[in-house]
Amino acid sequence: MSGKAALFHAVGGNLSARVEQHRDPAHIDHVWIRMKAGEIGSVQVSVNTSSRRNLVAGFDSRVRVGVITAPWEDLPSRGFEPWPRFSYDDFEKSTNVFFEHYEREALEKLLLDSVSQACLLEAWGMPYEHRAHPGLHQIHSRRASCAVAEDIRDRDGALRFYFSERKETDLFLFKFCGQP
Repeated sequence: MSGKAALFHAVGGNLSARVEQHRDPAHIDHVWIRMKAGEIGSVQVSVNTSSRRNLVAGFDSRVRVGVITAPWEDLPSRGFEPWPRFSYDDFEKSTNVFFEHYEREALEKLLLDSVSQACLLEAWGMPYEHRAHPGLHQIHSRRASCAVAEDIRDRDGALRFYFSERKETDLFLFKFCGQP
């Protein structure tokens, strides 16, 4: 088992998002979310909206999304920091989360709508540098899938949107074909 790379946690507001653009629609498979995360400034979060690896290997390219809604009282502080672990197993043991298949366009809409309504975003993922700004990717389960044999535990990525009007959060968990 691998997975020793650092997991990071980002919290930010002033959210914006855009769908990846490409002349060939088959190459579009991300929504990019930008947030202001405190002293570090702007952080980009790259979220898969389909799996090109699964598509190329002949498997289902759709992403399965589980949403866990919960109330919130206090907002977390903005920032960008290493995080010890994040595992979908913890949530699946304590809640009855259902994972629904999403076509790419439907998942794009779900993410864009959530960004437009949320006052804050919390994200877990692997860090990368994108231009002059820090960012996160691997915003999904890291367990082995139909097209990826590597099984990484405790390094899952996720998004938690905070909504001020309804005082609730939506925690988005993302899985690909074949992930438990």
